[in-house]
Amino acid sequence: MCILHCKLVTIGHKQFALTSRSDVPRVIDSDPEFTKVLRYLRPSDYLSWGISTAVFPGLFTVFEHLDPVNGKQFTRPSGSLLRVGTLFGFVGGFFIVYNKSSKRFFGVEENAREVAKDRYEVKKNLSKGLHPFGSAPRLSPWLQEMSMRNSKNSQFGNFFLPWFSFFRHDYHNIDLKRYYEIREGEDKWGIELPPYDTLEKKVY
Repeated sequence: MCILHCKLVTIGHKQFALTSRSDVPRVIDSDPEFTKVLRYLRPSDYLSWGISTAVFPGLFTVFEHLDPVNGKQFTRPSGSLLRVGTLFGFVGGFFIVYNKSSKRFFGVEENAREVAKDRYEVKKNLSKGLHPFGSAPRLSPWLQEMSMRNSKNSQFGNFFLPWFSFFRHDYHNIDLKRYYEIREGEDKWGIELPPYDTLEKKVY
């Protein structure tokens, strides 16, 4: 039951209680997979992405109004120029929101919504006897480690060299024991976890 400093958020068909304790940024994943970062985008991220996409062609039009190319009157910028501007805005907006979502996984920014969503997904997978992240990696342990070493913290350098984590691996610095804590509101999910000691692997 929420009494003090509690707010409810809805993710999918589930409602999560976020307390002042859950508002503290926490590390979710030290090397989140590309698709997971995109899947955890917030509505505000999509709005920022859309604004960025529209800003570039919009600026070309505004500048043409302020200082016409022919020096006399406004002429609509060419379609090719607007398309290039839209592409730049789309790509630039993507990197902005991708980095922002990644920082929530690292616990650099407020991530209460993402923590609650991650806990629900991992607990649900464990209750079904599945891999914590849904499906097990297909790469050998050696290739998984190499993949992790090549992509870990790469999000912080996307402004210089775009690099993403495309391959699933088991090196995320995550101890599943933290998912065995029952936080406020989680008892309503109706998820029963297998005993922690029976898990074949406890750290991913």
